[in-house]
Amino acid sequence: MESYRINSRGYCNGLITKYPRIFYMEKVNVILTINPEKLILKPSFATINCEPNWQWKRKEPIPNYDLLYVWSGEGNLNLNGKDYLMKRGSCFLFQPGDWTTATHNPQNPLILTYIHFDIESEPELLPKSYRIMKDIIPFESLLTRYVRLFLIKTFGAETEAQLILKQLMIQLLRDEYEDDEQVDQNQSNLLAAIREVANYVKQHPGKGHTVENLAARANFSPRYFSLKFKEIIGQPVRSYIVEARIERAEHLLHYTGMTVTEVAQALGYDNLHFFSRQFKKYTGKSPSEVR
Repeated sequence: MESYRINSRGYCNGLITKYPRIFYMEKVNVILTINPEKLILKPSFATINCEPNWQWKRKEPIPNYDLLYVWSGEGNLNLNGKDYLMKRGSCFLFQPGDWTTATHNPQNPLILTYIHFDIESEPELLPKSYRIMKDIIPFESLLTRYVRLFLIKTFGAETEAQLILKQLMIQLLRDEYEDDEQVDQNQSNLLAAIREVANYVKQHPGKGHTVENLAARANFSPRYFSLKFKEIIGQPVRSYIVEARIERAEHLLHYTGMTVTEVAQALGYDNLHFFSRQFKKYTGKSPSEVR
């Protein structure tokens, strides 16, 4: 990785290169449309190795957008009063008006890439100000390509840089989107598991269901299963089991001609008196009245 000459903007030592243009981001049904030609590339970007005594203390807010990525090392950054750990994969997107300070561990100094840019009009969608990148290899490849473009006079460098910055923003947003998708998927899996168990109880009301075996069916601990079952179905597991039995008992008594004793036995009740009491508690009638 390259290390460049001193930059006067308060970062570590770095290369200063000029470059203009703009970036515009627009959300269309979760799909991002970006016009790279509207991206203004600012004259400050670099990949740098921070000196052991390096620290970043701004005397004024950040004037434009600044993408900062940590290749290695260990440090701490304060953004608008909130502290963040800096380590490999840490990525910050500072916005105009942000206040930042940072320090690092001299025994494990930071290696950073930063890219300043501006936006012609206020974007509808921007990545979050901080995240730990999951898929770092393509992201780091883009950063390396961006910086190297201007070490020599490369044909079409400015246009390519705009496209790379577009890709970097998309990569950040994709990371966020995939996080949200994972949360949605986890929630969907939870709902499906709980509803499957509830349906199973309804279909087999005569089985000797317990919280433990139903939780095992859903691959949850009994405590977690009980909490989520009540949250999703709207009643405790044991209450739901009893209700399913009584509903089935009411149907059998009303439509099949089975006796009260036969119905009680079919639904797992060994004590006829207990069955009758439970039936009346839930229906307001005795089993013989329904039959």
